Amino acid sequence: MQSSLFDVPDDEASDECLHHDLPDAGLLEFPNALSRREADRLFQRLSQELPWEQVHIRIAGRVLPVPRLQCWIGDQGSTYGYSGIRMQPLPWPAWLAPLRERVETLAKHRFNAVLANLYRTGTDSVSWHSDDEPELGATPVVASLSLGATRVFELKHKTRKDLAKRRIALRHGSLLIMGKGTQNNWLHQIPKDKGTVAPRVNLTFRSILLRQGRPARD
Repeated sequence: MQSSLFDVPDDEASDECLHHDLPDAGLLEFPNALSRREADRLFQRLSQELPWEQVHIRIAGRVLPVPRLQCWIGDQGSTYGYSGIRMQPLPWPAWLAPLRERVETLAKHRFNAVLANLYRTGTDSVSWHSDDEPELGATPVVASLSLGATRVFELKHKTRKDLAKRRIALRHGSLLIMGKGTQNNWLHQIPKDKGTVAPRVNLTFRSILLRQGRPARD
């Protein structure tokens, strides 16, 4: 029997929280942050209505496409950049307000921007990195919501070679909170998966500092 695109039970949304043992960092997972119905509807709307963009970066003198589609949304002034890319925020769609509030409630943190990623198939990926750009502050907190196909999320410590890599299956409707210390001390990636053909949408909520050193939204 062919597996379903969405491989989590048809549960209601839950505040159940898993604490991952990650030295030098805080890492929380809410496996059912959204109900199945909420997650299904959100996945479809994000896939169809966001103005997805193919971003290009320069590596060793070559201009290459980022292996996924992206969309940057945020409060006014929440400009963000990585790998030589500078992104100006699109305004928040009104229909994302309830989701933003839900994520902030679970994370116990305020966010003023979100980077949306569309992984079209298993060949789309993101390589080892940390979300530690200056505009995210000294100890960034990032909340990552997964929708669609399950993908493996890997972490490795930046300096401690005695610590094994960690692998977490990010499923439809789950929320991963990368708390203080995670971006400072760990790298993470979504590796390519030749066995996955279904799409995945990932929303990473962030707090961008303005020039005054304060979040764009208090």
